[in-house]
Amino acid sequence: MVRKSFLSYNKTIWGPLELVEKLYPEAEEIGASVRDLPGLKTPLGRARAWLRLALMQKKMADYLRCLIIQRDLLRNVQIAAILDQKNYVEELNRQLNSTVSSLHSRVDSLEKSNTKLIEELAIAKNNIIKLQEENHQLRSENKLILMKTQQHLEVTKVDVETELQTYKHSRQGLDEMYNEARRQLRDESQLRQDVENELAVQVSMKHEIELAMKLLEKDIHEKQDTLIGLRQQLEEVKAINIEMYQKLQGSEDGLKEKNEIIARLEEKTNKITAAMRQLEQRLQQAEKAQMEAEDEDEKYLQECLSKSDSLQKQISQKEKQLVQLETDLKIEKEWRQTLQEDLQKEKDALSHLRNETQQIISLKKEFLNLQDENQQLKKIYHEQEQALQELGNKLSESKLKIEDIKEANKALQGLVWLKDKEATHCKLCEKEFSLSKRKHHCRNCGEIFCNACSDNELPLPSSPKPVRVCDSCHALLIQRCSSNLP
Repeated sequence: MVRKSFLSYNKTIWGPLELVEKLYPEAEEIGASVRDLPGLKTPLGRARAWLRLALMQKKMADYLRCLIIQRDLLRNVQIAAILDQKNYVEELNRQLNSTVSSLHSRVDSLEKSNTKLIEELAIAKNNIIKLQEENHQLRSENKLILMKTQQHLEVTKVDVETELQTYKHSRQGLDEMYNEARRQLRDESQLRQDVENELAVQVSMKHEIELAMKLLEKDIHEKQDTLIGLRQQLEEVKAINIEMYQKLQGSEDGLKEKNEIIARLEEKTNKITAAMRQLEQRLQQAEKAQMEAEDEDEKYLQECLSKSDSLQKQISQKEKQLVQLETDLKIEKEWRQTLQEDLQKEKDALSHLRNETQQIISLKKEFLNLQDENQQLKKIYHEQEQALQELGNKLSESKLKIEDIKEANKALQGLVWLKDKEATHCKLCEKEFSLSKRKHHCRNCGEIFCNACSDNELPLPSSPKPVRVCDSCHALLIQRCSSNLP
């Protein structure tokens, strides 16, 4: 709503200057030209332009004389303006009362919100204290868990290292035993192959001896056949001798011849007997050789049997050693399985520890999040404190404004706006008013002063914009503002 002044609806002297056009027709050109100017929008600017144009026409004195002569019109205008101002003040008083009631309601709501904020601050402080205590507890628990996990990890590391060393030593010993057993097995297998080769050689020798025996038997059978043939020949010779003896008996002539034949036959028989003896000797020698060969075969067979028995004993011993080595290998495998199970258990323990470390890391993260939340709560607490301080400042300012409004209301209610007719001298310097020394109202006390004694501007509760104030009111208002400041 536009504020009305005592001069006109506008805050300047443009209203009385517009009356000059009605009183003095020559001033219509100046008013029309001022209205036609595009850059002038405010009444004060139009009044300044009008005054400059009047000075340029050198008719300012004539226009002011017209205004002085026609005072009654100005008085009527002033009376209408005063009535309008009175209505305006009443409306403003109503608006101020409504604003005061709204400010009271705002103050009540702000006080309620202030109490709520104070309660929320107390709750937030209690929560912060609880969070700090939980934070300290979590830190202590985290430290204990870290110490325990570090000790457990060190113990497990030492155990694992010792078990690894023992496993390495045992593995080295078992590898050496395994290598020695393999060497022994190789040696035994080579010995066994050698014995088998010897057995094969002995078997081949035996087959050869058997073949030789068969050949000897064949020779013996052939010689026996020859002996049988010789015996048959001897019998035939005997038969022939008998026949010859009979023939000798029958004939004496043929005795000599027969004797010669007999002698020859005897020689042949002697040769045959000698051959028979030689053959018998050879048979005896062959039988002796056969007996010796059989004895040698039996001895060789006994030796082979003894060697095979010893080899079987060695093989049984080696088999026993193999069984022992297999049992040792089984024991080693079982021990390795136990070690693997222990390693698996250690791995499980390590995984459990890793999970615990991950849980500790998650707890650390939660702890950091809690710290961040704590810092955020602290920031919110400081912001709420600042907001409360600002609300307190605003409340104090609103209270001061309410007091100022109340004072302004009281001043408006008890304000006496002094008329221009009643003031002929300045209230402070007591100098007489004239055309050069104009009259000015103080917007605070309503008295009339000269320009020198009222050359001050301050914002008042009735108007937020700076308005004219006398020196005394200016000093009082500045003193009040300085006393109200914290």
